[in-house]
Amino acid sequence: MESIFHPASSRGHANHGWLDTYHSFSFAGWFNPDKIHFGALRVLNDDLVAIGEGFGTHPHDNMEIVSIPLQGVLEHKDSTGAKGLIHNDEVQIMSAGTGVLHSEYNGSKTEPVNFLQIWVFPKVENIAPRYSQMQFDLKNRHNKWQILVSPDIQDKALWINQDSIFARANLSESTSLRYSCKFAGSCVYFFLIDGKVEIEGQTLNKRDALGLRKADSFDIKALSSSDLLAIEVPDLT
Repeated sequence: MESIFHPASSRGHANHGWLDTYHSFSFAGWFNPDKIHFGALRVLNDDLVAIGEGFGTHPHDNMEIVSIPLQGVLEHKDSTGAKGLIHNDEVQIMSAGTGVLHSEYNGSKTEPVNFLQIWVFPKVENIAPRYSQMQFDLKNRHNKWQILVSPDIQDKALWINQDSIFARANLSESTSLRYSCKFAGSCVYFFLIDGKVEIEGQTLNKRDALGLRKADSFDIKALSSSDLLAIEVPDLT
């Protein structure tokens, strides 16, 4: 097994006033040659957008883009005709494919929106752009994995153009859980949204991350009530 620990304090940070953002991997004006990507995971941004503000219309292509609101409401609009609000019990995914224009704004007039913006390299390039959004029952991630994103329709999750799984668990203190890879040759990036956990001997606190590869399963123990995101992607090494 190989591991790489990314403490929250090692992330890139930029505060633009309307946007306070942390980058787990090199993005925009922040570059770290040791943090370009982890397997097929290219971007994990932790964005806080002020009331009345947002990302104006801009282009993407050949990228799988997942947005996970943690607080507040995210407003989405794109050139496929999709538009609407995404709440913190929902997740959205957009396959940029051959090219798409989209915008994302704070959809609330009373509070900022905090969301994770995650990009994954696609399995097949130049597909037709597509957008999807799904609501999840929070009770179904209590002390177990709830699959949010998967290419397997049997998982009843958002479809992704990649051999990739996004799973989230809300763990009670002292709960033990195992993550088992769905795809051979995968690597897994664990991002701790909140709380404190131990994964394969490494302690993680809020917003810390741990990338693990060259193993099929990983053991987790919650050291306090915790909210954990697992992102399984192809290992490109």
